[in-house]
Amino acid sequence: MKTDKMLAAGLVAVPLFFVTALTQAFTKDGFDITRHMISQLATGPLGWIQTANFIVTGALFAMVAVGLRRRMTDGIGRVWAPRSVGVFAAGLIGAGLFACDPIAGYPVGAAEVMTWHGTLHGVASGVAGLALLAFDIIVFRRLRAQGNTTAAAASLVAFAVFLVGPFTIPGLMSVTFAAASFLAWGWVAVFAAGLRAAPVSAPRAHAELVAH
Repeated sequence: MKTDKMLAAGLVAVPLFFVTALTQAFTKDGFDITRHMISQLATGPLGWIQTANFIVTGALFAMVAVGLRRRMTDGIGRVWAPRSVGVFAAGLIGAGLFACDPIAGYPVGAAEVMTWHGTLHGVASGVAGLALLAFDIIVFRRLRAQGNTTAAAASLVAFAVFLVGPFTIPGLMSVTFAAASFLAWGWVAVFAAGLRAAPVSAPRAHAELVAH
């Protein structure tokens, strides 16, 4: 597949994931977006839809990682930016393969017990989150070194929002976490898409594409 198409895969992945998840969130009986995490959609009726949502989204971000590896041939982050996105993608796939445990009354009537697959879901999600934070810092350093302060600041904002955003509104972590994830995932998608058709030998041009 062409590198430019791989770099653009995140622009498909982010809206696909959140539109699919939110459509389920507002149509499934017993699910309350203010109390239940998006991951819990995989545990209820038609849970396979959310499972597939995680896996397909992870596969699309794996394509982004390959595109970044091909395009980022020099400069800060040329190795670890693609790898961090690859780890993020693997975490999403793992979160899909291992369903989380029922909690806070969803699915309705399900016993709230800790299971091995719920534990692995938490590990996969945690790894994905750490990889996202690493990506933001790596890209911040790359863009700052290139003199692109606007895009560097955007990466730092994405880092801060994903790190502290979920804890900003007590009692609504499910909502704030989803919003912070949307912004953080979106930054990965925008950065990667900004590298399309950029000359391989001109890293500064890459950053200018991102800024615009």
